[in-house]
Amino acid sequence: MKSNQVVTINYVLTNAEGTVLDQTTAGNSFSYLSGAQQILPKLEEAVGAMLIGSKKIVSLAAADAYGEHSAEAIQSIPKKEFPKDVDLKVGMQFVTSAPDGGQMPFVISEVTDEEVTVDFNHPLAGVALTFDVELVDVRDATAEELAHGHAHGAHGQHHH
Repeated sequence: MKSNQVVTINYVLTNAEGTVLDQTTAGNSFSYLSGAQQILPKLEEAVGAMLIGSKKIVSLAAADAYGEHSAEAIQSIPKKEFPKDVDLKVGMQFVTSAPDGGQMPFVISEVTDEEVTVDFNHPLAGVALTFDVELVDVRDATAEELAHGHAHGAHGQHHH
């Protein structure tokens, strides 16, 4: 498969225990722009070798999925750095700006009177993943999709 194509798949994503973590539903396939780093690279590589209508089981080690869990990605931040009007709770998710201007999501893992422990690891870091994937369609991307940097839905419809 070459870059700048809209690839449409159906999938069921499970962890090593077989628990379903995510899946497409009937009539709600997932489309992405190939070569635009919108899905996991090893998954895109596997899908790229498939024929339309075929199915494949793609197993990814944690390192090939969202990476290993990193202790360095867990940090303590003074509680005063958070807005005073927010009642901080374990499990709350926030997004901060990275030095390069990108978005860095994190989850609160502990709250004390003085500090808040935050975890910048992806929620699926350290988890081996299995995709049961079906290649539904491949088509060339439209000029509008290339300009926007992502696939649009059926008939050019999309939401930003």
